[in-house]
Amino acid sequence: MNESGDPLALWTDRLLRFGTGIPPEDARTFVRELYAAGQADRDEERAKADFEREE
Repeated sequence: MNESGDPLALWTDRLLRFGTGIPPEDARTFVRELYAAGQADRDEERAKADFEREE
């Protein structure tokens, strides 16, 4: 399942190794959503830090 150039494939593979019976598409969706949430949190933190620096 680890596709070259796919940054989420490694994490999807790791998740699939942790549990049996997890459908690969569900694991991939979970990893994608977790990554997106993490990026959003990081972007928010950066925006706050930029705002505080400008004041």
